[in-house]
Amino acid sequence: MDSKFNAYLEELGKLDYSKMYNNDFLHTWDKTTDELKAMYIVADALRNLRERNISTRIFESGLAVSNFRDNSTRTRFSFASGTNLLGLQQQDLDESKSQVAHGETVRETATMISFMADVIGIRDDKFIGEGDAYMKEVSESVEQSWRDGILDHRPTLVSLQSDSDHPTQSSADMLYLINEFGGLDKLRGKKVAVTWAYSPSYGKPLSCPQSLIMLLTRFGMDVTLAHPEGYDLMPDLVEQAGKYAEESGCSFRKTNSMAEAFEGAVIVIPKSWAPYAAMEERTKLYAAGDSAGIDRLEQELLAQNATHMDWCCTPELMEKTVNGKDTIYMHPLPADINGVSCEHGEVANEVFDYHRDGLYKEASYKPYAVASMIFLQKAKDPVATLRALEERGEARWYEA
Repeated sequence: MDSKFNAYLEELGKLDYSKMYNNDFLHTWDKTTDELKAMYIVADALRNLRERNISTRIFESGLAVSNFRDNSTRTRFSFASGTNLLGLQQQDLDESKSQVAHGETVRETATMISFMADVIGIRDDKFIGEGDAYMKEVSESVEQSWRDGILDHRPTLVSLQSDSDHPTQSSADMLYLINEFGGLDKLRGKKVAVTWAYSPSYGKPLSCPQSLIMLLTRFGMDVTLAHPEGYDLMPDLVEQAGKYAEESGCSFRKTNSMAEAFEGAVIVIPKSWAPYAAMEERTKLYAAGDSAGIDRLEQELLAQNATHMDWCCTPELMEKTVNGKDTIYMHPLPADINGVSCEHGEVANEVFDYHRDGLYKEASYKPYAVASMIFLQKAKDPVATLRALEERGEARWYEA
């Protein structure tokens, strides 16, 4: 047995993650610290097997159904890759081509797509309160159909981003940092700047920064949250991040200065998001069908954003960090890059280009995060299952 792989199994065996079996993964804050640690270890173990050309298929057949209610590149293909890694075939539900467009209920849709499906992945991040509510309704629907004997199994759900959380992205971010610094314990005490950055578009989800502040503080990182006045995140999540920081013995600070946040940081994560209050108003306007109100709000937000063009990750700002231009710069992508994707945006082209390899490496962990979440939902004894995969030693691809 590979020594590194064996170390993963030994660490996994020390944790209690039994409640993840046959359960959903909708928010990181729904999970215990042991469960999150288990997810990171399984992700690294699966990557270890794949890199040694050992198949990680635990399914001989089965569907993984995805429902993207918003555009996606990285998460869409990460879900397809992660489910394929375990042996599932991915099928996308296009609601515009389904009976959902004709008024089919959530209960009916959830049941109909679940007869041969083992996992359902959902992205629903556009409107405050609606994404989480929709995923909850789908979860309750498949649970009820299973209990009523309509389904012979219970498909589990994975959130591919809601209005409050982006667990696959933040988990990929954590995996990247764990591997860059040499272990989860090595992250304690590292200063991270999670900051707003200017974008020429409006309405970007709050879930990415919220997901980060909820995870980083939980594992002992000193987090500074920075944004202009009025660009607040969901208050209850900001409050909970502060509690996590207190429990883990780290710090959680808030500031209205991007430069202050970058000062002494080891990791910087500048990304745009829309103000929470504005997103709440936007949700109400869409619900009321008020197109004039939506247009008015859009123009107001674009004008408001334009007053903060100086909130950009520049070489000068990077110099305020611990390692200057070599300080870790992270982004979930796609970024608004000055002179490339827009005239003025979140990051200077020279900063993005210098960190391009790291950014792509960060993204490469997302399929493993997805696969790990599903693995822990489906494998009753993950340690034994991983060990059996290595002992079986079936080649993922064959060479003569």
